[in-house]
Amino acid sequence: MLLSIILPAVSFAQENKTSIKLLDASNESPIIGATYQYGNEKGISDADGIILLNYEESETLYLSHISYGQWQLSADHVKAVFENKIIKRYAKPLSMQPVTIIGLKPHTNENDKLNVSQPDRLAHDAGEVLCGTSAISGIRKSGSYGLDPVLRGYKYDQLNIVIDGSQCASAACPNRMDPPTSQISINMTDHVEIMKGPHSLRYGSAFGGTLNFVSVTPTFSEDKGIYGRVSSTYESNGDIVRGEGKLGLSRSAYDLNFFGSWSQGNDYTDGEGISVPSAFLRGSFGSSLAVKLGERQKVMLTATRNLARDTDFPALPMDLRSDDTWLLNARHEISFTGKALRSWSTSLYSTKVSHMMDNLDKQLDPRMMNAETSANTGNYGGRTEGFWVLNGGELYIGGDFRLEQAEGTRTREFLMGPMAGNVVVDNIWQNSRINKTSAFSEYTLDLGSTSLVFSGRLEFNNASANDPASEFVSIHPETEASQVNPSISMGSVHQFKNGFNAGLWLGRAQRSGSLSERYINFLPVGQDPYEMVGTPDIKPEVNNQVDLNLGYKTHGAIIGLSLFTSFLKDYISSEIDPSLTPKMPTSPGVRRYINIDEAFMTGFEISWDQKLLAGLNHKLSAAYTYGQNKVLDQPLPEIAPMDIRYALSGSYVNGKLVPEVSLRYVLTQDRISTEFGETETPSFTIVDASIGYKASKLLNATLGVQNLFGTAYYEHLSRSVRGTSPRPIYAPGRNIFISVLVNFE
Repeated sequence: MLLSIILPAVSFAQENKTSIKLLDASNESPIIGATYQYGNEKGISDADGIILLNYEESETLYLSHISYGQWQLSADHVKAVFENKIIKRYAKPLSMQPVTIIGLKPHTNENDKLNVSQPDRLAHDAGEVLCGTSAISGIRKSGSYGLDPVLRGYKYDQLNIVIDGSQCASAACPNRMDPPTSQISINMTDHVEIMKGPHSLRYGSAFGGTLNFVSVTPTFSEDKGIYGRVSSTYESNGDIVRGEGKLGLSRSAYDLNFFGSWSQGNDYTDGEGISVPSAFLRGSFGSSLAVKLGERQKVMLTATRNLARDTDFPALPMDLRSDDTWLLNARHEISFTGKALRSWSTSLYSTKVSHMMDNLDKQLDPRMMNAETSANTGNYGGRTEGFWVLNGGELYIGGDFRLEQAEGTRTREFLMGPMAGNVVVDNIWQNSRINKTSAFSEYTLDLGSTSLVFSGRLEFNNASANDPASEFVSIHPETEASQVNPSISMGSVHQFKNGFNAGLWLGRAQRSGSLSERYINFLPVGQDPYEMVGTPDIKPEVNNQVDLNLGYKTHGAIIGLSLFTSFLKDYISSEIDPSLTPKMPTSPGVRRYINIDEAFMTGFEISWDQKLLAGLNHKLSAAYTYGQNKVLDQPLPEIAPMDIRYALSGSYVNGKLVPEVSLRYVLTQDRISTEFGETETPSFTIVDASIGYKASKLLNATLGVQNLFGTAYYEHLSRSVRGTSPRPIYAPGRNIFISVLVNFE
């Protein structure tokens, strides 16, 4: 009789509990086995990622999972969760590795707050967004386009730049007017994972680091219906106009959206009042479709079309005339329950870049020749990966394939001199290609307060030139090479009870030469005017690196320190070869790509984020890298100086009013490579200020000033304007901007 009273009561209590689903924010698979505590209620999420809760006012929800870390939801957030019945969380194994995450849009629960990173979505160049952190600098050849990121002194193909862990692009321009970051639709990116060092090997050969641009996750909801946004900004210095937007339709079985962006500008004025050639035009348009195939499967298709027109590159012998790109991607994901295998994902992609540049608009006196270059690159590949949850650990196993190819010619029409009237066509890329086939694995073992992570990758690399030039074959009779590149990393992270954490990482990565380093054919693509010649059989370079990460977290402050040291073997560089004759009479000579026996890099990044009184918050960060060529006993080239940044921001009127002032101080760079013609760069200090206001649920606006005091400065990695009196590309002087966002997502 007692049971007949108790059982119905228990059943009634269960029926009145709210079912809340825990989902992975990247693929919407259920988060299984997460522990939770909410008032007096405790439990574990089931095979569908579901937890059952009774709503209690003013209670905080605490959650924990080996892959997603520990987090808590405030009472206000919990109230919203009971309405939406969904909690999304990004997996956190990366947080144990040397990684920085740049958020580009607010999380769902923060839609009622001002999106202070709104200008990021309007950026036409992802490289500019990356340079918002002190750890990354950029090689600048144009005033407004094609910034090439440098992380800890690693650049170009030493960095693995991918979209959603797989898709990539190769610069069609030999001078990298169109680096991979220039092809990324930043307005459809949720966040960027900056994985430092050779430790995150799941997404490619992470020699110096991986930059993973993670796209916005599709939303399946019968209630959401039509959604979208449109935003625009205007900048006074250069008359720059930008706009971006998206329009979508969401239902329980699919999510379809169309997106686009447009930016264009003219020459800007630097801090000395001098006009810098920097006209550009950039557009990007695309569509994505996500379809649910039942409760545990979905397919996602994305197509993006990028274009650039008539863009000035004052540091290069030519300007960009046109750049047209197609990025296609197909992805399938499936999740499993009740088994060790929890999910499997597979993606296929294609990227094609068509690039045209010429010197027809260059002010040349005398004009010895007209020159035009037409080049094309393609990236084709796929990636497949399984995820297992084992006793006390998690395992990723997968494989990927990537084909990179490039072809193109340079046409020179001689106008003066003994060659006047002649036209010469140069084979610049030699229809070269590189095939990369790899297998990879990553295992995370949870030992309570300590976690161990082991990662490995094995790559088979084959390179060839299908249309080798005769002058190139005379130097390198054999143009095909095959290499095997093993990479491995292991690390340990310990969480102390007093808020401290420490991580130690050891990694070894091996990278074969890029298309440029193997097959470029007498073109000045380096930082000095020497023509460059590739080396097909150049040895793979090796990075043996150790990272030490220290952190401290309290309720109102987060402090982090990352230290790294790299011992580099067979480092890929170049040297002047006096036995080779350049094709251009204005070139001082020819450089060949070579291996340096030993090089060394070390440095640090430090960050401090703290909440203050009166709604204020401040952030301090600094980064420094030291690089040394141990053979020549001189600094490595293109190493940025110490960069220190400080920002003070506030949040008022329930988060609707957000003022911010930031200061950046960059030290003198006197560690320069005379071998590559570097010169000392002076220090500088700049101040920015902005204020944002959310007028309503639909309307946001931001007004700000960049380089408030009109400081005249240039970055160490900025190239010099070509001419009889070379002058570095100075950054813009004072720049006033206004940005408006209309959001109905």
